[in-house]
Amino acid sequence: MPQDPIHDLQGMPQLLEIMRRLRDPQNGCPWDIEQTFATIAPYTIEEAYEVRDAIEREAWDELKSELGDLLFQSVFHAQMAQDAGMFDFQDIVGAISEKMINRHPHVFGDESRDKSAAQQTLDWEKVKAAERAAKKQTGVLDDVAIALPALQRAVKLQNRAARVGFDWPATEMVLDKLQEEARELVEARDKLTEDEVRDEMGDILFVVANLARHLGVDPEEALRGTNAKFTRRFRSIEAALAAKGKHPKDSTLEEMDALWDAAKAAEKAD
Repeated sequence: MPQDPIHDLQGMPQLLEIMRRLRDPQNGCPWDIEQTFATIAPYTIEEAYEVRDAIEREAWDELKSELGDLLFQSVFHAQMAQDAGMFDFQDIVGAISEKMINRHPHVFGDESRDKSAAQQTLDWEKVKAAERAAKKQTGVLDDVAIALPALQRAVKLQNRAARVGFDWPATEMVLDKLQEEARELVEARDKLTEDEVRDEMGDILFVVANLARHLGVDPEEALRGTNAKFTRRFRSIEAALAAKGKHPKDSTLEEMDALWDAAKAAEKAD
C-alpha cells in the first residue's frame, strides 16, 4: 500500500494539509467536520491556559507540545473560515505581520529606538487607538474583549477609563469604597434577591480589581498565587491527617485550622 503523501510534507504546509483533510466533507473526521467557531472557542481558550500552566511549572518539554496544540487551534479556525469563504491562514499571517510592522516603527521604520519601555507602551497605545478609530470604534471602552477573564477585563476597562480621567485619585478612596460596598452587602444580604446579591458581589469584585490596579498588582496573578498557596497548605493538612490514619471529613475545623497554621509557619520558616 503506497504511503500517504501527507508524510512528504513538513512544517506549516503539512499542518495545514492535515487540517484540510480533517475537515474534508467526504473523507474527513466526522467530529472535526461538524465543529463551528463557537464550539471550538472553548478549546482555544483551554489550550492557551495550558501553555501558561507549562510556563509557570517551567515544564519546558511540555511547552513545545502545548504551543503546538495552541497553533493547531489557529489552524482549525483558519480552515473553518476558508470553508466559509471568509479568509484563510495566509490572510491571518498577512494581517498579523502588517499589524506588528505598523506597531513597531522604531524597529521596522525610521523612528528612533532610543525610547524607554514606558514610552514604547504609550506609543503602542496611540497606534492601537488609531486602529480603533479606523474601525470606527470611537468609544473609550471599545474592543476590550468580552470573553477575557472577568478580573482581567475589569482592570482593562478601568485602565481605559482612567486614561480619560475617570478614576479615583487616591488608593485610600478605593479602599474606602471597598469597605462601603462590603458593609452594605453584609447589612442588606437578607433583604436582597439572589440576583441582587450577585450584582452587589460583582460590584465588590470590581472595586477589588480597581484596588489591585492602584497598588500595581495584577489581580489575576495575585489570585492565582493565593490559589496555589491554598492548594499547597490544604495538601499539607491532608498529609498530616493521613499520617494519623484520618481524612479531613473525619477531622474538626479546629484540628484542620491548627494544621493550617503549622503549614503556614513551616513555609515562612523555609
